[in-house]
Amino acid sequence: METNSAATVSTASSIDRVAVRIPDFCPADPEMWFCMIERSFEASGVSVEKTKFGYILGALDPRYAAEVRDIIVDPPDSEPYQKLKSELIRRLSSSQEQKTRRLLELEEMGDRKPSQFLRHLRGLAGNAVSDAVLRTLWMGRLPTSMQVILATQKDVELNLVADLADAIADTLSPRTMIAEAAPSSNKSNQDRQDLEALINTKMAQLTVSLRQEILAMRQEFGNDERFSRRSGNRRSGSNMRSRSRSAARRRHDSAGLCWYHNRFGNKANKCIQPCTWSGPAVGNDQGSR
Repeated sequence: METNSAATVSTASSIDRVAVRIPDFCPADPEMWFCMIERSFEASGVSVEKTKFGYILGALDPRYAAEVRDIIVDPPDSEPYQKLKSELIRRLSSSQEQKTRRLLELEEMGDRKPSQFLRHLRGLAGNAVSDAVLRTLWMGRLPTSMQVILATQKDVELNLVADLADAIADTLSPRTMIAEAAPSSNKSNQDRQDLEALINTKMAQLTVSLRQEILAMRQEFGNDERFSRRSGNRRSGSNMRSRSRSAARRRHDSAGLCWYHNRFGNKANKCIQPCTWSGPAVGNDQGSR
């Protein structure tokens, strides 16, 4: 009875192993390929590392097996499948990035805007290259005068740099763009084009600086406006007090009193004529009246 049970288990295991379906290898996305295989392993009950390792070797094309030849020839004693998986993904992904990079290096901006050219490169690259690599490739295809300005925007997000490049392109004349893309064989023409490119570059730099200053001013505009309102209120109050004092002086002057009697009354020590003070005279007050 026990022999029959063992045979049944052995037969079931054999059926499970046979039932594993391995899709065709996908060198463009090896990570996805391994995910599909692992789902199949789970459904078939395959969990032994060496068994998984054997399945992968049977599915690999010799061209891609050569990428991990060292692991196939001398597999590690511990977790051979995981080692094969991680190295195959890493090595093929690196190889794919190099191929994509070579492809992108052949692309020219043409009459596209810088932002349009970036979207074009990104569409060709997909997920094969990082943003850092894409930035380098994209900037390398831009006019030299534009690269000089954008080189200062290293910490700015790539899409924002592309928008800035569009603004710079608007300030550069089409003739300058063409001159930078196709050098002239005539030295005098080249010198003139270099000078024109320099002038346009300076203009573009000034434009960028002006835009940045305007943005900073807009950000602080609210604070400035509130300060102006407070200052205006203080000036208004001061003016009102000044007008009140002037009105008071005019009222006092209309009574005919000099400044001393108007200010100190019968305690005034002096008097300046004309003065209509009729109270008792004190000290020099009497003499001056």
